[in-house]
Amino acid sequence: MVELFEDELTDDGRKSSKGNQLKWKRDGIWYKADYTGYEGLSEYLISHLLLKSSLNREEFLLYEPERIQYKSSIFNGVKSKDMLSDDWQIITLERLFLNTYGRGLNAMIYAEQDVKKRLPLIVAQTERLTGLKDFGIYMEKMLCIDAFFLNEDRHTHNIAVLTDSSGHFDFCRIFDQGAGLLSDTILDYPLDKDIYECIDSAKPKTFCADFDEQLDIAEETYGSRIRFFFSRKEVDELLDAIPEEMYDREIIERVRSVVYERMRKYQYLFSEEMTAVKKK
Repeated sequence: MVELFEDELTDDGRKSSKGNQLKWKRDGIWYKADYTGYEGLSEYLISHLLLKSSLNREEFLLYEPERIQYKSSIFNGVKSKDMLSDDWQIITLERLFLNTYGRGLNAMIYAEQDVKKRLPLIVAQTERLTGLKDFGIYMEKMLCIDAFFLNEDRHTHNIAVLTDSSGHFDFCRIFDQGAGLLSDTILDYPLDKDIYECIDSAKPKTFCADFDEQLDIAEETYGSRIRFFFSRKEVDELLDAIPEEMYDREIIERVRSVVYERMRKYQYLFSEEMTAVKKK
């Protein structure tokens, strides 16, 4: 357990549709407290399963479980290393577009009536502003992870790039999976609700309201770019490693069932074959 203090509280400039989660920073380590359920468990499990994927280790942020004491309260949560170094800063796409055009990216996305044109719009406009190449591949990987793990909080405040003082840009590690795996047990997915009903009601916020539609569009446009290599046994090992005092057995078993179901649904993501779309 780590004790954290008020002067270590921080606002990283990113918003969540779920509200304001307590966050702290100390000695290059970020801490986040659970807010609506078991966000920390989701962050931990998803990031550790990504270690068993085709992603490079530098493409995503790794989270570890942590118990946090703050004032008179004790929270479950996670910790992660600061992804920034030297004079690099993180800037969300929403903020980048707002600073540049006086209009946020989210408004630009939904002004386009054709759903299939929204993702190419995000990619083209971001590449034009930042000079980054293959941002569509980056987006496909992110949207695939979000669909698989049911991360419903991937809006334009949760997609970001890195920038430095000279105006150069770089890719940001994929982060913030806390809203995945039906983690909101307070409002949206109480523990007594059927998980299949919960799965059916989970909706993304990136550019449409259906995970499969988003992923289909991303794969058709930029190829299928990620594969998973974990087994049920490895899921079990990660869940069994969680300290018993952090999460009730009911929560652990629900998360296990959700991951098993997603593995069944997206079996093709466990094949060796990967497809790419040739640029026209």
